[in-house]
Amino acid sequence: MKTNQAFTILSGISGPHIARIIIESVPNPSRLRLWHITCQLKRGVPVAKIIHNKWFYGLRFYTNKYTLDPRPDTETLVDVVLQDYAGVKKFTIADIGTGTGCIICAIVKNSGATGVAIDKSRRALCVARKNVKSLGLGDKISVQHGDFRNPQLLPKNYADVIVSNPPYIAYGDKRVNDGALHDPKIALFAKHNGLAAYEQIAQNAKNWLKDDGKIYLEIGIDMAESVKQIFNAAGWYFVKSVQDLGGITRVMVFQK
Repeated sequence: MKTNQAFTILSGISGPHIARIIIESVPNPSRLRLWHITCQLKRGVPVAKIIHNKWFYGLRFYTNKYTLDPRPDTETLVDVVLQDYAGVKKFTIADIGTGTGCIICAIVKNSGATGVAIDKSRRALCVARKNVKSLGLGDKISVQHGDFRNPQLLPKNYADVIVSNPPYIAYGDKRVNDGALHDPKIALFAKHNGLAAYEQIAQNAKNWLKDDGKIYLEIGIDMAESVKQIFNAAGWYFVKSVQDLGGITRVMVFQK
């Protein structure tokens, strides 16, 4: 089908801006492909899941149904690490629950860091490996299967920095938007009102950090005090919290 015909059909469903993005990624789609795309749009499938890419921190990342699509809010986490380690020529980073690998890739691409991207989903790791390779970071980032519930996930005193955007949505939370319904549940939801992952990380991550190391965590809305209590109870020192562009406390930093 000609591009202008496909653009007209898609514009009627999603508007011209979204239609343009899709056409740029899927020029001259066949009638079958166009039908499939329109069905996905009508079901509320996010555009990133349709075209299999999403921009994050100025970098293009491959994404699919096995990974959480990179969100603009998460760029705050990258910003904080890069600001804190500006001028540091070399440091080691571990990304726990890496998904697409967007956090560690963005940090390594813009700093002197090297490190490891870890996820317990082997399908997500395939996506992370693809992104690490496409961004030319294969000599700086290794990709590893593992679960943050395992205290032996990493060697003792491995990292200068740990970053994590763990699942933090409580089961039954009505604030979940329709787009998130197409992300893997394992990357979204956690027990104990969304706090289970933080509890597990707080207990284990000290083993993996160097003595002066820091952990940087993305958190959900209204979770700051609960996450602070969890980490303080586990013997961590609270360093700071940082708001995203919407004024929501989005990142918390702790030190051993």
